[in-house]
Amino acid sequence: MKRLSAHWPEYAIEAICLGLFMISAAGVATILQHPDSPLAGLVAGSVLQRIPMGIAMGLTAAALIYSPLGARSGAHMNPAVTLTFLRLGKVAPIDAAGYITAQFVGGAAGIALATWALAGLPAHPSINYVATVPGAAGSGIAFAAEMLISFLMMSVVLEMSNTPRFARFTGVGAGVLVAIYIIVEAPFSGMSMNPARTLGSNVLASTLSTLWIYFTAPPIGMLLAAEWYARRHGRARVRCAKLHHPPATRCIFACGH
Repeated sequence: MKRLSAHWPEYAIEAICLGLFMISAAGVATILQHPDSPLAGLVAGSVLQRIPMGIAMGLTAAALIYSPLGARSGAHMNPAVTLTFLRLGKVAPIDAAGYITAQFVGGAAGIALATWALAGLPAHPSINYVATVPGAAGSGIAFAAEMLISFLMMSVVLEMSNTPRFARFTGVGAGVLVAIYIIVEAPFSGMSMNPARTLGSNVLASTLSTLWIYFTAPPIGMLLAAEWYARRHGRARVRCAKLHHPPATRCIFACGH
């Protein structure tokens, strides 16, 4: 309980970061896809809509990682990321529980707040609360795609963040992958990679039958990436659970910096 009371600011920041990400997602999707938006006609067509969406969300992810908020909490914004660093011995179990709870709260609050602030526009079927649902290829392909992109994301994060000359670019690498995934992978699974990002949106959109995909595939993919990294380099090489680690910022993890 002492740790919980001491580390609550980091938990709150995790909620805020994912909430901001969801507000950005709903806002950009509304601008690009809602029939009343003047841009909807200009970017009609799935690919033309996904390119600016991907760029916007990649920039949002990178901005949050490098922001003072992200520097403080580590900018996991994803229960699968937190579970992975728990497995690697960098996050204490009580902190993992605090982070994961905060992430789910932040994701749900973010989409709810965005829907309210945008006068209900994200509820339109063209946006559907930015819910993540399997594409035409079906649930099996969506599961495989989510697991693959999660595996690749965590592999890149671990390789970059634990290589001194690349560590400061980890947030850039993560942001670029988010952009690429939205442009290329979204037609297969909706591009979630994050249970907390999906839950609030899918509850509001009443698309719960495939929620199991987004609760299982991302953690499996990221945990497999962690095992692969640990077997090649050893767990001791993982320096910290932060994606961006300024030296003057408090760190609550088992930090090797």
